[in-house]
Amino acid sequence: MKLTTKGRYAVMAMADLARHSCGSPVALAEIADRQEISLSYLEQLFAKLRRGDLVKSVRGPGGGYLLSREADEIRISDVILAVDEPIKATRCELGSPKGCLPSSGRCITHDLWEGLSHQIQLYLGSVSLGDVIEGRIAGRTSFDSHPQPEATISANAAD
Repeated sequence: MKLTTKGRYAVMAMADLARHSCGSPVALAEIADRQEISLSYLEQLFAKLRRGDLVKSVRGPGGGYLLSREADEIRISDVILAVDEPIKATRCELGSPKGCLPSSGRCITHDLWEGLSHQIQLYLGSVSLGDVIEGRIAGRTSFDSHPQPEATISANAAD
């Protein structure tokens, strides 16, 4: 699965906004400079993020953008979905009864990729912007809630 530039840049820009706003609006030009993203591209992304109710704009001198709610309340999956980035690993169209094969059937590995898409969605839905900017995701995996059984040593093992 590949996350496109649109989704990656939206998350980068939102994390930058969360880190640098401190209660006052941040100009897109500042985000563009810090993250090395085209200003016109950011303007397109922020129009979608505003329609998705993730940011609000402040006009006039000292204007820019603010998060619409606290960074800990905005999930990474919300950001990606707001910019129309589907989170899927299958070739099938979302919501379509038609499969991914030319015959309209499902490929033999469809359930595998659909499960992966679901795990990615769960993971991105479990991480907030606050987690990203505070560094609370290091070493975290989507499997943390399901610990792996520890290896046991047989009682008959030689000393």
